[in-house]
Amino acid sequence: MNTVSAPLYTPAKAWSGRDDGPGPEHARWHSVIQLADASDTPRDGVALIGFASDEGVLRNGGRQGAAAGPEALRTALGGLAVHEERLLVDAGTVTTQGDDLEGGQRELSDRVRQLAEAANMVIVLGGGHETSFASHRGVFEAHGPMQVINFDAHFDLRKADRATSGTPFLQIAELVGGEFDYSVLGISRPNNTAVLFDTAESLGARTVLDTELAGLSVHDASKLIDEIVGRSTLPIHLSIDLDVLPAAVAPGVSAPAGYGVAMETVLAMVSAVAATGRVALLDVVELNPDFDIDSRTAKAAARLIEEVVASAIS
Repeated sequence: MNTVSAPLYTPAKAWSGRDDGPGPEHARWHSVIQLADASDTPRDGVALIGFASDEGVLRNGGRQGAAAGPEALRTALGGLAVHEERLLVDAGTVTTQGDDLEGGQRELSDRVRQLAEAANMVIVLGGGHETSFASHRGVFEAHGPMQVINFDAHFDLRKADRATSGTPFLQIAELVGGEFDYSVLGISRPNNTAVLFDTAESLGARTVLDTELAGLSVHDASKLIDEIVGRSTLPIHLSIDLDVLPAAVAPGVSAPAGYGVAMETVLAMVSAVAATGRVALLDVVELNPDFDIDSRTAKAAARLIEEVVASAIS
């Protein structure tokens, strides 16, 4: 058993970054973000919370390091310019203790529920993709069913005796039952077994391969999103597994892509999802800073997060 070495919950710490001067015209994320606990967060804002966990990645046979993802994402976000007035809140970080992934997930769900109950858009900074079950459960407990849109090279619909980074969306399906509405974009056919395709079909999932997206213009990719989001009026859980991007763009992930979906395509589709105004939950997962190069994966992730926030409020 792994040694417990960190507190389960760590309050948010002050952000830092480039300072170009006073006033809103010089604002960057680090200069405007507020620090709060999930239980007393301001209302109607964008609330970030970290999930420092890669026990699920370990259980799934991936390379560890995603537990350092939340801090790397905060660093990459901190220097981004703020062009629209928004309430940004950092609600701290939940850390999986040793091999107690289930305990960490329950703690994250509870804190995400509190953030969602305060009418915030919740952004969860992962962590392995085990993040998604915990984050979804929190918002589900606050507000009920959501449409799930996952950008990922993998289905993450594995059957297993315990939670891993490969099981979250099957766990969500079991949680919500017949209300499960799942679309996954960027699937790598060679990296998903036939049983996973069969599971996705049995659950009524909408599957779009990475090769299919490669044949679409940015405009057509956005139209595809319009079609998918138009199937529902529910709030949206948007999940971005950074291994959907090409390895040259996102080398710092738990399972680098051999093909991947171009950054400009993913950015356009993510923007189209956010433009619905229905995104209640965003989680960004599988950043592994140990394998990143010049922080390019963290910077790509920060750009996608910023796009969601900007598109959702514009």
